[in-house]
Amino acid sequence: MSRFFSRVSVNSFAPQSLVSRAALVCLTAALACPVFGYAQSAETGQDAAQMTMQTPAPAEAKKPAKAKKSAKAEKPAKAEKAPKSDGKLVPSKDTKKMQKKTRKTDPLAGVDSKLPDKQLYDKAMAAMKKGKYDVARLDLQTMLNTYPDSQFQMRAKLAIGDSWYKEGGSAALTQAESEYKDFITFFPNAPEAAEAQMKVADIYYRQMDKPDRDYTNAKRAQEEYRNMIQQFPDSPLVPQAKQQLRQVQEVLATREAGVAAFYASHENWSATIARYQSLVDAYPLYSHIDDALIGLGDAYSAEAHIVSTMKLPEGPKAELEKSYKDKAAQAYDRVATRYAAAQHVDDAKDRLSALGYPIPVPTAADLARSEAEEQSRANVTLRDRALIMITSRPDYVSAARIGEPTMVDPKPTLAPDITKASIAAFQAAMNPAQAGRGPAEQAAAQAATQAADTLNGTPTASTDAAAAQAAPAQAAGPVQLQDVPTVSTPDVGSSATITDVPAGSSGAAPAGNSNSLEVVQPGSAPATGASAPPTTPADDNGGLKAVGPTNNTVLPAIEQPAAAPDTINDVKNANVAQPQTAAAGKKAPKPAFDAKDDSSNKHKKKKGLGKLNPF
Repeated sequence: MSRFFSRVSVNSFAPQSLVSRAALVCLTAALACPVFGYAQSAETGQDAAQMTMQTPAPAEAKKPAKAKKSAKAEKPAKAEKAPKSDGKLVPSKDTKKMQKKTRKTDPLAGVDSKLPDKQLYDKAMAAMKKGKYDVARLDLQTMLNTYPDSQFQMRAKLAIGDSWYKEGGSAALTQAESEYKDFITFFPNAPEAAEAQMKVADIYYRQMDKPDRDYTNAKRAQEEYRNMIQQFPDSPLVPQAKQQLRQVQEVLATREAGVAAFYASHENWSATIARYQSLVDAYPLYSHIDDALIGLGDAYSAEAHIVSTMKLPEGPKAELEKSYKDKAAQAYDRVATRYAAAQHVDDAKDRLSALGYPIPVPTAADLARSEAEEQSRANVTLRDRALIMITSRPDYVSAARIGEPTMVDPKPTLAPDITKASIAAFQAAMNPAQAGRGPAEQAAAQAATQAADTLNGTPTASTDAAAAQAAPAQAAGPVQLQDVPTVSTPDVGSSATITDVPAGSSGAAPAGNSNSLEVVQPGSAPATGASAPPTTPADDNGGLKAVGPTNNTVLPAIEQPAAAPDTINDVKNANVAQPQTAAAGKKAPKPAFDAKDDSSNKHKKKKGLGKLNPF
């Protein structure tokens, strides 16, 4: 090829333009072979020199290509020397993730797959994955009945509870709880027992309602999570149980805060204080604990304001007002120290300044703990808000993720206790001498005061009242049975008479041989002389006195109301329609209709706007 270009003149093919010449030179350099040297032109030495300078470039450019080919040829040799997979397939990340998920739901996947009981177990697990829970339970029950000594018995019983749990619904979840409880009873020391207890708590966790609804499921969930943490402290599921327990307590605390706010809106300060105090004591990790403490302080401040408006002596009023302000300052002080990183800590400081109390400085430990708790709370996103609005699940997104949840409920504060404490404080302020005394000491002091007044000759009203109450008690005596003298009748019988005996009499029975009974009424004087009632002869009723009034006069007949007069038409000159008798075999004719006096829609036609008038 180079010989051909050396014989043929370049100018014979190249056009006169510079661009065409450059293109021809490039074509010549591409077709020229670098092995046989340079092509020289006989006519134009300058073009030949340019062509000889450009021809080595393709040769140099092809050398790296050969090096790349040799490197590619060497790669299989390196792979043969040090193979990474040894002929096995390496699973991808998605495959590993799926295997990990399968191992979590079915730890026995791929273990002893050829055994007949394991085949039934795998068949049930496959049916459960497809949502055929009835088929899965049937296969698991068949395996338990056919192979009672199977090594997969424990996992099969747990899987029956899982099938009910995954099926959902109130009835299915109740059955799942029963299966899990039975599993814990039969296998209390198995590692899966902690999983079963966790599922029992999750059953109530799934059924929790919003804070303003029924909180029974939330209470049960709290109890079950506490049991799980206390019974299985070494289980790997304990951190998850603690976090869900914090979320449950967030819901319960939200409910308490709502009830307290309701009482505060109705100015029922005793109930408000009781609710807020119970919340603060039981749920210290509540996301709005600063609001609860500020509400507690505001309730005590309201009590202090009520005391300031009462018409009391200045000394007791100031003491009562100061006691309520001290309690309010304690609540504000806790916000400023324990929850120094909370959102409303500045409001608590402002209230302390308004009450005239110093603003405390939190310690480094309290500040660090409060900051850690606030940073652990998740921010409520738009998706969370949408789910809360659409679904019925409660809002526990802002629950803390660190800190130990409350494991034992403290004693709740009740509104009657707050009321009694307020009454005691009022009495202590009004009667400083009796402050700190118990009921027995106060009664003894009151008795000593009454005795001193009696000695001085100035009995108090309470002494007079006590004497009035004691008088009938002293006059009263035991009922005595005495023999009654026989009456002048020949009949020997028994009779009962009532005799009044004076209070000072000894109660001696008069002589007599009768077996009659006499009911003695102490405290009345005996009847003597002419005023004594005559002795009544015995009746023919066996000696017993007739019961009833002494006046046996027959009462007059019961007066009955007079009969009501007959109804009479008060309309004067009323034309009463006389009933018309019908002829034999014919219907009675209708009464005549008078359009002047009577009104009827059937006979009286209405026209125009009169149709709209109902009268």
